[in-house]
Amino acid sequence: MSRIGRLPIGIPDGVKLQVANGTVRVEGPKGVLTQAVPNGIGVEVQGNEARVTRADDTGPRRGLHGMTRKLVANMVEGVSRGFTRSLEISGVGYRADARGRVLMLSLGYSHPIAYQLPDGVTASVEKQVSITLQGFDRQLLGEVAAAVRSLRPPEPYKGKGIRYVEEKVRRKAGKAAAGAGH
Repeated sequence: MSRIGRLPIGIPDGVKLQVANGTVRVEGPKGVLTQAVPNGIGVEVQGNEARVTRADDTGPRRGLHGMTRKLVANMVEGVSRGFTRSLEISGVGYRADARGRVLMLSLGYSHPIAYQLPDGVTASVEKQVSITLQGFDRQLLGEVAAAVRSLRPPEPYKGKGIRYVEEKVRRKAGKAAAGAGH
């Protein structure tokens, strides 16, 4: 039995979880999310908790069991508390500014970049070099964070660019340090 798949999903107050026609719909104070459930996987709601079950123990079903449970748990957590993702900008003259639904970025190019945030994701900027993205859909939030990071990924020589706060950039030695060993 899947260790993750067999865990119950706690449903907090103010969150409604409904299962119908192979689709899970979670509604809460932050928003509404829906997710299709694969064939052979079932979601049962009993009181204030939900359980994900599988029809048999074949390989593909076992793989989908834990993933489906985690997707539903992320939906419940997202509509109740939400998720955040933090990015850090490093580099001389690199800065960010949040203007409503647009994230203005100055990243050393000849022009500023205006990144339009999708519905469900908000951004706040502290000290012009720290971006905090917030949203209730974990997958969408991760895609937006990756898209913002890809505008200027961190480079390995000086570490300039946009990186996740918890990300460690592996630094390389430059030409001068490489030739000094001989």
